[in-house]
Amino acid sequence: MNQIRVFITDDHYMVIEGIRSLLQHDDEIELIGYASNAASCMAFLRQEQPDVILMDISMPDKSGIELCKEVKEKYPMIQILGLSTFDQKSFVMKMMENGATGYLLKNASKQELSKAIHLAFEGKRYLSHGASDALKSALKDKSALPFITRREKEVLKLIAEGLTNVEIAKKLFISTSTVDTHRKSLLFKFEMKNTASLVRFITQNGLIEDKDFT
Repeated sequence: MNQIRVFITDDHYMVIEGIRSLLQHDDEIELIGYASNAASCMAFLRQEQPDVILMDISMPDKSGIELCKEVKEKYPMIQILGLSTFDQKSFVMKMMENGATGYLLKNASKQELSKAIHLAFEGKRYLSHGASDALKSALKDKSALPFITRREKEVLKLIAEGLTNVEIAKKLFISTSTVDTHRKSLLFKFEMKNTASLVRFITQNGLIEDKDFT
């Protein structure tokens, strides 16, 4: 197995050194560099792409939430793990919405850090215990989710199943233009730029299986 190439974006040198210390004896992980701000991170990525980025939520020039979105748009194959001292549900949800594969707290143990990196490399989600609890709490709070109509729920479920507008129209006995209108409405309500982001959000967060929601 090739080593997992990891890059750190954090404006605290002690955090970078701490992570380096935790990972230095892991033969399956190679730390290829670090950046102390978003601009330096993007400059590095123009030259070289890691497999996984450990990304601080708070940086001097741009939030990790914004940077996560930018990186995923330009380099979709890179997996991102949010890294923070905060486990508030708003931070966790925004990072996941913007394409992060997982979310870690900065007090993570060596074992947890290694596990998260390996899972992210495989494209599997990892949430620290506190982040997972925050996300579950947010998803249980239906007021945190946008209100959608019964028809929008039906369209959303079929979108998640991978059906095209034409296939959805036939299944629901409506026109393709009506399906497209519902699709655009869903993107607007969930504040998503495209259908792929919408599907990722609702599937990663279990909304399709949530009977109260669907």
